[in-house]
Amino acid sequence: MSINQKDNLMKRRQFIIKSGTMGFSGIISCKNHPASTLDVPKKINSLGIALVGLGSYSNGQLAPALQKTKHCHLAGIVTGSPEKIPVWKKKYNIKEANVYNYDNMEDIAINDDIDVVYIVVPTGLHAKYAIKAANAGKHVWCEKPMAMNVDECTSIINACKKNNVSLAIGYRMWHEPNTQELISYRDSKPFGNITHIQAESCYTGGRPNSWRAIKHLGGGAMYDMGVYAVNGIRYASGLDITEVVSAKHIIDRPELFKEVDETTEFTVKLSNGVLANGVTSVGRPGNQLKVSCDTGWYKLSPMQAYNGVVGERSDGKLLDAFIDSQQAKQMDDDALAILNGTPLMCPGSEGRKDIHIINGIFKAAETGNSVVL
Repeated sequence: MSINQKDNLMKRRQFIIKSGTMGFSGIISCKNHPASTLDVPKKINSLGIALVGLGSYSNGQLAPALQKTKHCHLAGIVTGSPEKIPVWKKKYNIKEANVYNYDNMEDIAINDDIDVVYIVVPTGLHAKYAIKAANAGKHVWCEKPMAMNVDECTSIINACKKNNVSLAIGYRMWHEPNTQELISYRDSKPFGNITHIQAESCYTGGRPNSWRAIKHLGGGAMYDMGVYAVNGIRYASGLDITEVVSAKHIIDRPELFKEVDETTEFTVKLSNGVLANGVTSVGRPGNQLKVSCDTGWYKLSPMQAYNGVVGERSDGKLLDAFIDSQQAKQMDDDALAILNGTPLMCPGSEGRKDIHIINGIFKAAETGNSVVL
């Protein structure tokens, strides 16, 4: 960034401070903490989003969802693939001035069209580019899993706090209505206290020729899909996971999965002593979250599909509310939180908790011992 660009950025921030629209800490906890005023120009009611990384999730889910959102819109892109630029510019009417690559991404700081930078690169690169976005003075949305380890998560949180920008993690399930109803049961207790949770987040096939097979980029079942199971146990119970009781990795196709896990099974203990079992795989079927209680049960099956998340209870009640786009709902919810100065549903602290647990699961699988968190 040039000296003039830095001067312009500082002037913009000073203007926002004088306008009373800055003061947000990027580590607000879920729901229960008071809102802070956010760094948002008051002249807009729709936030401009720049997608960082134009892979399958941006292409197939986020960009189409941003055509359905009411409170945010696709304004820019950051990519290392020049051949994708003309396609995206034409399809989504993106201005040339709003197109960046990974080397000049910091120049986004002086672009008033862009309010939020959404990090959609491989997990192993999340910290690098989330910190760049925060240092550019932009709000940060980061896909899950948040990062590779707790230290990286903390570095992202600290960068957002330092730059007075918000930080949301892309936990789309928290915004899905049937999942929200299941979450409400931890308080209403329709069948008494929870006695066990089973979380399965799997799919068959795997992608051994993609970054998801590369360890340092965050490949493998546990990072790719296991975060759904871990997070599901946490939001279903409303409790902390205090111990990884046991964990093991299973490789059924060693010719394809040379350095990452194909399947991981684990048992964790909640803060009240209740046990929960999880399995995640890119080689086996399984997609459900079942909560057993004193006098009945309830479940979502599938629990993390892009469409068609549905559930049922042991008393016959169905959880079958319809939503057109989980991603659109997620991004609108997060945009409204920024615009209105209300708490984000899933800030960085939530992402960091899951990574702490995932790292514990890896340690338990490696050592064969339980791990206290």
